[in-house]
Amino acid sequence: MRRAGFVAILGKPNAGKSTLLNALVGEPLAIVSPKPETTRRPVVGILTRDDAQMVFLDTPGIVEHPKFELHRQMLAEIHQAIEDADVLLVLLDSTGGITEAERLLAEPIMEDVRSSGKPAILVLTKMDALEEKTAALPIIELAMQSGLFRTSVAVSALKGKFLDELVRVIVEHLPEGEFLYDPDELSTQQERFFVAEFIREQVYRHCQQEIPYSVEVVVTDFDERTDGPWYIAAELIVERHSQKKILIGAGGSMIKRIGEGARKRIEAHLGVPVYLDLYVKVREHWRNDPTYLRSFGYRVKPSSKR
Repeated sequence: MRRAGFVAILGKPNAGKSTLLNALVGEPLAIVSPKPETTRRPVVGILTRDDAQMVFLDTPGIVEHPKFELHRQMLAEIHQAIEDADVLLVLLDSTGGITEAERLLAEPIMEDVRSSGKPAILVLTKMDALEEKTAALPIIELAMQSGLFRTSVAVSALKGKFLDELVRVIVEHLPEGEFLYDPDELSTQQERFFVAEFIREQVYRHCQQEIPYSVEVVVTDFDERTDGPWYIAAELIVERHSQKKILIGAGGSMIKRIGEGARKRIEAHLGVPVYLDLYVKVREHWRNDPTYLRSFGYRVKPSSKR
């Protein structure tokens, strides 16, 4: 009998959620950055084996103190992923020690994990960065004492270690059933979504301070031309004119650098040459504006009042 289901990947910022998703599906679907709060909306990645299909939901990092409507939307995405999933992976950075484990277990969203009644698996990440592997034992013991988890697996997604064991454990907890998607599919999301993400990834890579957190990317044109490179245009939305100036850079140097990096990433993903046009526009306080957030594709309810 085959098994199939949705698997939510949960954890605090920089716990290694996107790195794990990419390692599991074998494709760099989720953007990765050393900066926290890189993921804003769940990224869907599908891993299909002969006996099982896992549909992974890479969720935003758990924000401790939401300051913007955008942060509250990110938390809402986590709640939705818990509701949608059949299995919950809760990631914990092993390099953070007991203190990081205690902080994670104290997060209110862990009560959602508990009350969901769904099988939750503790995934201790970044084991390659842990000098003494035995240091992971008291962390696992503390977490398992919480009663939240069915079992635990320690992995290094960066090095690809113990991922087979993690997959085996996930499959054990999936419901029996036929595959949900075609075995050849890697994601259910449209190419426009990934294009916007790849552009935003370059902003995180090249810009500092508040700029990456103040930028949203909207793909405005996606022309799959048959007689030349595909034409893609995108708007980079910022909150202030001073941010626009920084993002463009002297003589257009910064936006050119972002565009070159994004184009290479997009071409590698699509497998076709691309002509990429980037424009920078100002939308004041967009992170706190439900109307803007909805127009950018976030699922903010019209009657939302917080």
